[in-house]
Amino acid sequence: MQQPKAPPRQVNKDGDERRVGVELEFAGLTVEETTRHLHAEFGGTVERRDAHRNILKHPNWGEATIELDLQYVHRNDREGEAEKFGFLDVLDFSDAVRARLGDALTGLVPVEIVFPPIAWSKLGELNAVFEVLRRHGALGTRESPLYAFGLHLNVEVATGSAAEILDTLRAYMVMADSLHEEVDVDLTRWVLPHADRFPDQYAKKICAPDYPAELSRMIDDYLEMNPTRNRELDMLPLFAHLDSGRVKARISDALVKPRPTYHYRLPNADLGDPDWSAATEWNRWVAIEELAEDKDRLKDATSHFLNEDRGLGARLQRYLGLK
Repeated sequence: MQQPKAPPRQVNKDGDERRVGVELEFAGLTVEETTRHLHAEFGGTVERRDAHRNILKHPNWGEATIELDLQYVHRNDREGEAEKFGFLDVLDFSDAVRARLGDALTGLVPVEIVFPPIAWSKLGELNAVFEVLRRHGALGTRESPLYAFGLHLNVEVATGSAAEILDTLRAYMVMADSLHEEVDVDLTRWVLPHADRFPDQYAKKICAPDYPAELSRMIDDYLEMNPTRNRELDMLPLFAHLDSGRVKARISDALVKPRPTYHYRLPNADLGDPDWSAATEWNRWVAIEELAEDKDRLKDATSHFLNEDRGLGARLQRYLGLK
Protein backbone atom coordinates (compact mmCIF):
# COMPACT_ATOMS: atom_id res chain seq x y z
CA MET A 1 0.00 0.00 0.00
CA GLN A 2 1.05 3.58 -0.62
CA GLN A 3 2.40 5.95 1.97
CA PRO A 4 1.10 9.55 2.05
CA LYS A 5 2.87 12.17 -0.04
CA ALA A 6 3.70 15.55 1.47
CA PRO A 7 1.35 18.34 0.34
CA PRO A 8 2.83 21.63 -0.86
CA ARG A 9 1.71 23.26 2.40
CA GLN A 10 2.37 20.81 5.20
CA VAL A 11 1.24 22.94 8.13
CA ASN A 12 -1.80 25.07 8.91
CA LYS A 13 -1.84 28.77 9.75
CA ASP A 14 -0.91 27.97 13.37
CA GLY A 15 2.18 26.05 12.30
CA ASP A 16 0.73 22.64 13.20
CA GLU A 17 0.83 19.72 10.80
CA ARG A 18 -2.33 19.70 8.71
CA ARG A 19 -4.79 16.95 9.50
CA VAL A 20 -7.20 14.84 7.51
CA GLY A 21 -10.28 12.92 8.60
CA VAL A 22 -11.22 9.65 6.90
CA GLU A 23 -14.71 8.18 6.45
CA LEU A 24 -15.00 4.65 5.01
CA GLU A 25 -18.20 2.82 3.97
CA PHE A 26 -18.39 -0.94 3.42
CA ALA A 27 -20.56 -4.06 3.70
CA GLY A 28 -19.88 -7.67 4.72
CA LEU A 29 -19.44 -6.94 8.44
CA THR A 30 -21.82 -5.71 11.12
CA VAL A 31 -21.00 -2.86 13.48
CA GLU A 32 -20.33 -5.35 16.28
CA GLU A 33 -18.11 -7.56 14.11
CA THR A 34 -16.13 -4.57 12.87
CA THR A 35 -15.66 -3.28 16.40
CA ARG A 36 -14.62 -6.69 17.70
CA HIS A 37 -12.05 -7.28 14.98
CA LEU A 38 -10.46 -3.83 15.26
CA HIS A 39 -10.42 -3.97 19.05
CA ALA A 40 -8.81 -7.41 19.02
CA GLU A 41 -6.15 -6.28 16.56
CA PHE A 42 -5.34 -2.80 17.85
CA GLY A 43 -6.66 -2.57 21.40
CA GLY A 44 -8.18 0.54 22.90
CA THR A 45 -11.51 0.81 24.68
CA VAL A 46 -15.03 0.42 23.30
CA GLU A 47 -18.02 2.55 24.24
CA ARG A 48 -21.43 1.34 23.04
CA ARG A 49 -23.63 4.33 22.16
CA ASP A 50 -26.58 2.35 20.84
CA ALA A 51 -27.32 -0.96 19.13
CA HIS A 52 -25.65 0.12 15.89
CA ARG A 53 -23.09 2.73 16.94
CA ASN A 54 -19.86 2.11 18.84
CA ILE A 55 -16.91 4.34 19.68
CA LEU A 56 -13.47 2.77 19.57
CA LYS A 57 -11.07 4.92 21.57
CA HIS A 58 -7.48 4.37 20.52
CA PRO A 59 -4.35 6.21 21.67
CA ASN A 60 -3.20 6.80 18.06
CA TRP A 61 -6.50 7.52 16.31
CA GLY A 62 -8.54 9.16 19.02
CA GLU A 63 -12.24 8.29 18.98
CA ALA A 64 -13.28 6.40 15.84
CA THR A 65 -17.03 6.00 15.32
CA ILE A 66 -18.21 2.66 13.92
CA GLU A 67 -21.87 2.79 12.96
CA LEU A 68 -24.61 1.75 10.60
CA ASP A 69 -24.78 4.61 8.12
CA LEU A 70 -28.44 5.50 8.64
CA GLN A 71 -29.36 8.14 11.18
CA TYR A 72 -32.88 6.82 11.80
CA VAL A 73 -31.48 3.82 13.69
CA HIS A 74 -29.56 5.97 16.18
CA ARG A 75 -30.60 7.92 19.25
CA ASN A 76 -31.16 11.67 18.99
CA ASP A 77 -28.16 12.27 21.22
CA ARG A 78 -25.96 14.33 18.90
CA GLU A 79 -26.20 17.98 18.04
CA GLY A 80 -28.68 18.61 15.26
CA GLU A 81 -30.06 15.07 15.26
CA ALA A 82 -33.69 16.03 15.83
CA GLU A 83 -33.56 18.53 12.99
CA LYS A 84 -32.20 16.07 10.48
CA PHE A 85 -34.79 13.42 11.32
CA GLY A 86 -37.49 15.86 10.27
CA PHE A 87 -41.02 14.52 10.58
CA LEU A 88 -39.80 11.08 11.68
CA ASP A 89 -38.51 12.58 14.91
CA VAL A 90 -42.01 13.23 16.18
CA LEU A 91 -42.56 9.48 16.28
CA ASP A 92 -39.99 9.32 19.08
CA PHE A 93 -38.68 5.87 18.20
CA SER A 94 -37.64 3.89 21.26
CA ASP A 95 -34.16 2.38 21.44
CA ALA A 96 -35.73 -1.04 20.89
CA VAL A 97 -37.48 0.08 17.71
CA ARG A 98 -34.32 1.73 16.39
CA ALA A 99 -32.34 -1.42 17.16
CA ARG A 100 -34.82 -3.64 15.32
CA LEU A 101 -34.85 -1.28 12.35
CA GLY A 102 -31.06 -1.40 12.24
CA ASP A 103 -31.09 -5.19 12.46
CA ALA A 104 -33.49 -5.36 9.52
CA LEU A 105 -31.38 -3.01 7.39
CA THR A 106 -27.96 -4.46 8.22
CA GLY A 107 -26.52 -5.74 4.96
CA LEU A 108 -28.54 -3.26 2.93
CA VAL A 109 -27.13 -0.12 4.56
CA PRO A 110 -23.33 0.19 4.81
CA VAL A 111 -21.30 0.24 7.96
CA GLU A 112 -19.20 3.38 8.24
CA ILE A 113 -16.02 4.08 10.18
CA VAL A 114 -15.43 7.76 10.85
CA PHE A 115 -11.89 8.42 12.01
CA PRO A 116 -11.14 11.70 13.76
CA PRO A 117 -8.66 14.02 12.04
CA ILE A 118 -5.08 12.76 12.16
CA ALA A 119 -1.84 14.32 10.89
CA TRP A 120 -1.49 13.77 7.14
CA SER A 121 1.89 12.08 7.66
CA LYS A 122 0.22 9.39 9.80
CA LEU A 123 -2.34 8.34 7.20
CA GLY A 124 -0.22 5.29 6.39
CA GLU A 125 -0.99 3.96 9.87
CA LEU A 126 -4.55 3.31 8.70
CA ASN A 127 -3.27 0.82 6.10
CA ALA A 128 -3.27 -1.85 8.78
CA VAL A 129 -6.92 -1.08 9.56
CA PHE A 130 -7.88 -1.59 5.93
CA GLU A 131 -5.98 -4.89 5.87
CA VAL A 132 -7.85 -6.16 8.93
CA LEU A 133 -11.20 -5.23 7.39
CA ARG A 134 -10.33 -7.08 4.19
CA ARG A 135 -9.11 -10.15 6.07
CA HIS A 136 -12.41 -10.42 7.89
CA GLY A 137 -14.62 -10.01 4.83
CA ALA A 138 -15.36 -6.30 4.43
CA LEU A 139 -16.74 -5.59 0.95
CA GLY A 140 -16.13 -2.43 -1.00
CA THR A 141 -17.76 -0.56 -3.86
CA ARG A 142 -16.93 -2.99 -6.66
CA GLU A 143 -18.17 -6.14 -4.92
CA SER A 144 -21.79 -5.46 -5.91
CA PRO A 145 -23.66 -3.14 -8.30
CA LEU A 146 -25.71 -2.11 -5.26
CA TYR A 147 -22.69 -0.92 -3.25
CA ALA A 148 -22.49 2.81 -3.94
CA PHE A 149 -19.93 3.12 -1.15
CA GLY A 150 -17.36 5.85 -0.86
CA LEU A 151 -14.29 6.97 1.01
CA HIS A 152 -14.39 10.61 2.08
CA LEU A 153 -11.44 12.76 3.07
CA ASN A 154 -11.86 15.85 5.22
CA VAL A 155 -8.70 17.76 4.36
CA GLU A 156 -7.77 20.63 6.65
CA VAL A 157 -7.16 23.90 4.84
CA ALA A 158 -3.69 25.37 4.97
CA THR A 159 -4.63 29.02 5.59
CA GLY A 160 -8.34 29.24 4.82
CA SER A 161 -7.72 32.38 2.77
CA ALA A 162 -10.01 33.21 -0.13
CA ALA A 163 -7.06 32.97 -2.52
CA GLU A 164 -6.15 29.47 -1.33
CA ILE A 165 -9.74 28.27 -1.56
CA LEU A 166 -10.29 29.71 -5.04
CA ASP A 167 -7.07 28.22 -6.41
CA THR A 168 -7.96 24.83 -4.91
CA LEU A 169 -11.44 24.94 -6.41
CA ARG A 170 -10.05 25.91 -9.80
CA ALA A 171 -7.47 23.14 -9.67
CA TYR A 172 -10.19 20.67 -8.79
CA MET A 173 -12.41 21.75 -11.67
CA VAL A 174 -9.71 21.33 -14.30
CA MET A 175 -8.60 17.98 -12.84
CA ALA A 176 -12.06 16.51 -12.28
CA ASP A 177 -12.15 14.48 -15.50
CA SER A 178 -8.72 12.95 -14.91
CA LEU A 179 -9.63 12.23 -11.28
CA HIS A 180 -12.75 10.39 -12.40
CA GLU A 181 -10.58 8.29 -14.70
CA GLU A 182 -7.92 7.58 -12.05
CA VAL A 183 -10.45 6.75 -9.37
CA ASP A 184 -12.49 4.85 -11.99
CA VAL A 185 -15.66 6.01 -10.29
CA ASP A 186 -18.10 3.14 -10.01
CA LEU A 187 -21.03 3.41 -12.44
CA THR A 188 -23.59 3.21 -9.62
CA ARG A 189 -21.91 6.07 -7.79
CA TRP A 190 -21.62 7.99 -11.08
CA VAL A 191 -25.39 7.72 -11.59
CA LEU A 192 -26.55 8.28 -8.01
CA PRO A 193 -26.47 11.80 -6.52
CA HIS A 194 -24.15 11.15 -3.56
CA ALA A 195 -21.10 12.75 -5.21
CA ASP A 196 -22.45 14.76 -8.13
CA ARG A 197 -20.25 16.77 -10.44
CA PHE A 198 -20.29 20.54 -10.32
CA PRO A 199 -22.48 22.24 -12.92
CA ASP A 200 -20.39 23.36 -15.87
CA GLN A 201 -21.79 26.85 -15.52
CA TYR A 202 -20.38 27.08 -11.99
CA ALA A 203 -17.04 25.53 -12.93
CA LYS A 204 -16.56 28.00 -15.76
CA LYS A 205 -17.66 30.92 -13.60
CA ILE A 206 -14.96 30.42 -10.99
CA CYS A 207 -12.31 29.50 -13.55
CA ALA A 208 -12.80 32.79 -15.38
CA PRO A 209 -9.60 34.85 -15.06
CA ASP A 210 -11.48 37.86 -13.71
CA TYR A 211 -13.32 35.95 -10.97
CA PRO A 212 -12.35 37.63 -7.68
CA ALA A 213 -10.87 35.90 -4.64
CA GLU A 214 -13.55 37.37 -2.38
CA LEU A 215 -14.95 35.04 0.25
CA SER A 216 -18.48 36.45 0.40
CA ARG A 217 -18.82 36.32 -3.40
CA MET A 218 -17.45 32.79 -3.51
CA ILE A 219 -19.85 31.57 -0.84
CA ASP A 220 -22.87 33.27 -2.41
CA ASP A 221 -22.12 31.84 -5.86
CA TYR A 222 -21.52 28.39 -4.42
CA LEU A 223 -24.79 28.41 -2.48
CA GLU A 224 -26.74 29.62 -5.47
CA MET A 225 -25.40 26.95 -7.82
CA ASN A 226 -24.61 24.13 -5.40
CA PRO A 227 -27.26 24.15 -2.64
CA THR A 228 -26.48 20.56 -1.65
CA ARG A 229 -24.02 18.40 0.28
CA ASN A 230 -23.88 15.96 -2.63
CA ARG A 231 -20.97 17.35 -4.56
CA GLU A 232 -17.78 15.41 -5.26
CA LEU A 233 -15.97 18.21 -3.43
CA ASP A 234 -18.40 19.45 -0.79
CA MET A 235 -17.47 22.99 0.25
CA LEU A 236 -20.39 23.55 2.63
CA PRO A 237 -18.52 22.50 5.83
CA LEU A 238 -15.70 24.93 5.07
CA PHE A 239 -17.98 27.79 4.08
CA ALA A 240 -20.14 27.19 7.16
CA HIS A 241 -16.97 27.37 9.27
CA LEU A 242 -15.93 30.64 7.66
CA ASP A 243 -19.37 32.31 7.55
CA SER A 244 -22.02 30.23 9.31
CA GLY A 245 -24.75 32.87 9.07
CA ARG A 246 -24.43 33.18 5.31
CA VAL A 247 -24.64 29.41 4.84
CA LYS A 248 -27.48 28.84 7.33
CA ALA A 249 -29.56 31.48 5.58
CA ARG A 250 -29.60 29.26 2.48
CA ILE A 251 -28.98 25.68 3.71
CA SER A 252 -31.06 24.10 6.48
CA ASP A 253 -29.51 20.60 6.32
CA ALA A 254 -28.31 19.80 9.85
CA LEU A 255 -25.81 17.30 8.44
CA VAL A 256 -23.70 20.27 7.31
CA LYS A 257 -21.11 20.46 10.09
CA PRO A 258 -18.90 23.57 10.13
CA ARG A 259 -15.24 22.60 9.97
CA PRO A 260 -12.09 24.01 8.34
CA THR A 261 -11.84 21.27 5.74
CA TYR A 262 -12.36 20.41 2.10
CA HIS A 263 -14.85 17.51 2.15
CA TYR A 264 -13.62 15.34 -0.74
CA ARG A 265 -16.32 12.77 -1.54
CA LEU A 266 -15.31 11.40 -4.96
CA PRO A 267 -13.35 8.19 -4.20
CA ASN A 268 -14.80 4.69 -4.23
CA ALA A 269 -14.31 2.43 -1.23
CA ASP A 270 -12.00 0.10 -3.14
CA LEU A 271 -11.48 -2.54 -0.47
CA GLY A 272 -11.38 -5.23 -3.15
CA ASP A 273 -7.98 -3.90 -4.23
CA PRO A 274 -5.34 -5.03 -1.70
CA ASP A 275 -3.06 -2.13 -2.65
CA TRP A 276 -5.70 0.54 -2.07
CA SER A 277 -6.03 2.63 1.09
CA ALA A 278 -6.80 6.13 2.31
CA ALA A 279 -3.24 7.14 1.38
CA THR A 280 -4.03 6.28 -2.27
CA GLU A 281 -6.78 8.88 -2.36
CA TRP A 282 -4.82 11.38 -0.28
CA ASN A 283 -2.01 11.26 -2.85
CA ARG A 284 -4.52 12.04 -5.59
CA TRP A 285 -5.70 14.99 -3.53
CA VAL A 286 -2.13 16.22 -3.14
CA ALA A 287 -1.91 16.48 -6.95
CA ILE A 288 -4.79 18.98 -6.78
CA GLU A 289 -2.94 21.08 -4.23
CA GLU A 290 0.26 20.90 -6.29
CA LEU A 291 -1.59 22.35 -9.27
CA ALA A 292 -3.18 25.02 -7.09
CA GLU A 293 0.25 26.09 -5.87
CA ASP A 294 1.78 26.33 -9.35
CA LYS A 295 0.21 29.59 -10.54
CA ASP A 296 1.55 29.48 -14.10
CA ARG A 297 0.47 25.89 -14.65
CA LEU A 298 -2.92 26.61 -13.07
CA LYS A 299 -3.43 29.61 -15.35
CA ASP A 300 -2.69 27.51 -18.43
CA ALA A 301 -4.91 24.66 -17.20
CA THR A 302 -7.91 26.91 -16.52
CA SER A 303 -7.51 28.57 -19.93
CA HIS A 304 -7.62 25.17 -21.61
CA PHE A 305 -10.59 24.14 -19.46
CA LEU A 306 -12.60 27.22 -20.44
CA ASN A 307 -12.08 26.46 -24.14
CA GLU A 308 -12.84 22.74 -23.85
CA ASP A 309 -16.04 21.07 -25.07
CA ARG A 310 -17.99 20.41 -21.83
CA GLY A 311 -21.20 19.07 -23.40
CA LEU A 312 -22.89 15.91 -22.10
CA GLY A 313 -21.91 13.95 -25.19
CA ALA A 314 -18.25 14.86 -24.83
CA ARG A 315 -18.34 14.07 -21.12
CA LEU A 316 -19.94 10.67 -21.71
CA GLN A 317 -17.30 9.86 -24.31
CA ARG A 318 -14.58 10.77 -21.83
CA TYR A 319 -16.21 8.60 -19.16
CA LEU A 320 -16.39 5.62 -21.55
CA GLY A 321 -12.82 6.19 -22.67
CA LEU A 322 -13.82 7.07 -26.21
CA LYS A 323 -12.30 10.53 -26.19
